[in-house]
Amino acid sequence: MTETRPLPSAADVSLDAVDDRLSSEQSWPGLRRFMRNRPAVLGSLFMLLMICIMAFWPWLVPYPEDVADAVNFDRMLERPSAEFWLGTDEAGRDILTRIMAGTGMSLGLGLVVITCAICVGVPVGMIAGYYGGWTERIIMRLVDVFSSVPALVLALAISVLLGPSLVNAMIALSVVWWRVFARIAHGQMLSLKTEPYVAIVRQMGASDGHILFREILPNMASAILVTASLDAGAVILIGTSISFLGAGANPPAAEWGLMVASGRAYLPGAWWPSLFPGLAIFFTVMSLNMIGDGLRDYFSGE
Repeated sequence: MTETRPLPSAADVSLDAVDDRLSSEQSWPGLRRFMRNRPAVLGSLFMLLMICIMAFWPWLVPYPEDVADAVNFDRMLERPSAEFWLGTDEAGRDILTRIMAGTGMSLGLGLVVITCAICVGVPVGMIAGYYGGWTERIIMRLVDVFSSVPALVLALAISVLLGPSLVNAMIALSVVWWRVFARIAHGQMLSLKTEPYVAIVRQMGASDGHILFREILPNMASAILVTASLDAGAVILIGTSISFLGAGANPPAAEWGLMVASGRAYLPGAWWPSLFPGLAIFFTVMSLNMIGDGLRDYFSGE
């Protein structure tokens, strides 16, 4: 007698499709492509350094008292030297100490905003693309309304209305940034919902929630991750810009945008209070962009 094998269930077909997709995206050739992308590797190393500083800065900074509102009249606006590697600011505080302490604020702002934007924007975009009709039209018109105003202008307006603080700046940016991930999820949904495994699972009686979050969401994870990496730099840049304009973190917080704003009054004679926090912003944003480009090549197979 010939052995009869049971036909694969719809769940098996779906999981196999997901597993095949993820295994092809996360293969060793993809990792080698990422490692050959020197800017992406360099950006990853820099971000690893920033994360270590964010986690251990209380034990790494040379002058812990300069993180807050310390005032040292005898060393105000000292140039970079062996004692103060990046110089001191208008209150005599060590700039290197304050940049290291501010790493957590800037990276934390980017992490919180991107996480909130994903949690709101991705489900909204998926629902719009999955159900279509009036649901899609209403949601995407709302996305268009938020997209019609520049991100900095809208975030600044919301932050001013809520009151200047770092938390309010995070809320303002989260309100602005969900639209980006809603568009990504909407576009991915329009493509993925026509895949054969989705039709099979639907015929087997799976709920819409199961189809959306167990079958389709894993297949758009790569696009969401790349977008998050690329947009994290833009979020940090706009967040520091809000603080620079006076609607974000309040003095004496060691926030990079606020440090640049405080030091600009002493330009061009004392250039170091603004230059070095500005360089910290530049290299952080550039590193995140390089990581995003590397991840895009990794997932696309280019």
